[in-house]
Amino acid sequence: MKLVVTGGAGFIGSCFVRLALRERWAEQVINLDKLTYAGNLENVTEVSDHPGYSFVQADICDEDAVNRLFATESPDAVIHFAAESHVDRSIHSPDPVIRTNVNGTFTLLEAARRHRVPRFIHVSTDEVYGSVDPPHEADEGYPLHTSSPYSASKAGSDLLALSYHTTYKLNVSVTRASNNYGPFQFPEKLIPLMISNALEDKPLPVYGDGQQVRDWLYVEDHCRAVFAVLEKGALGEIYNIGGNCSLPNIEVVRRILKATGKPESLITRVADRPGHDRRYALTNAKLTRQTGWHPRVNFDTGLMNTIEWYRRNQEWVRRIKTGEYRHFYELNYTNRARELA
Repeated sequence: MKLVVTGGAGFIGSCFVRLALRERWAEQVINLDKLTYAGNLENVTEVSDHPGYSFVQADICDEDAVNRLFATESPDAVIHFAAESHVDRSIHSPDPVIRTNVNGTFTLLEAARRHRVPRFIHVSTDEVYGSVDPPHEADEGYPLHTSSPYSASKAGSDLLALSYHTTYKLNVSVTRASNNYGPFQFPEKLIPLMISNALEDKPLPVYGDGQQVRDWLYVEDHCRAVFAVLEKGALGEIYNIGGNCSLPNIEVVRRILKATGKPESLITRVADRPGHDRRYALTNAKLTRQTGWHPRVNFDTGLMNTIEWYRRNQEWVRRIKTGEYRHFYELNYTNRARELA
């Protein structure tokens, strides 16, 4: 197969690109990425010289660039990871989130329809279900209840993608994954932020009481699930992808501190995020039943792998934690800490 992977320089997309070439899921992979703050070509250094790999820098909202790429390459499938994916950034500045996640998805779908792309996988999030009260778990038919501009933008793009299957018979499938973690993750999400701060003996900012519950999914397991949907998933269907590991955020932070040998005194409580969902929970039953996929990496193993990667790659982290990142960190965590005080 020849695949176009959007957002292939980001955290999850780059993992998919590396696995696709390493495990020969595809003969050719074209990485389409705008290289915003979270896009980093260092993430695909492993495959940069691979004869089946190529990179195109373009915005998925750029209709001419996307159509030119699809016309030239005639891909067998589009794997659409590209998104503005951080909730806090969407709260501070919703415009880029709506533009990329909704308008960008529309541009890709239109190009895929025009150029008769055989397969389109739209990668989404469990956040579209909103907070799920225990003991319930969201299946693919669970009502959507979004709480942030980010989750609303993803819900909108999900529905748009599914409409292209219903109206235009575009061969779309939608995946909704829980919280990913692993190597190469931009250090603004919970696990990489806590690991990198712990390794630097810096405060670990925890929202509110830290009892928000999330399901944790190792990034390679997520990518294998997306490929399983590409191979075996039904057209026009939604597939949940979870790691079968629900933990309160504060428990995750404590495990990181224990694994890094750092004291819990580094934990700093900051004011909670506006509209913060209390609990995400979803079931993989449909995906497992139809494709045979199941997560391979348990949380303790995945967390240790991740910590060791960040320990070995602190220079990668230092290069990222400059300039714009420092401004975001001050806006999002330092100011909230002052507010809580």
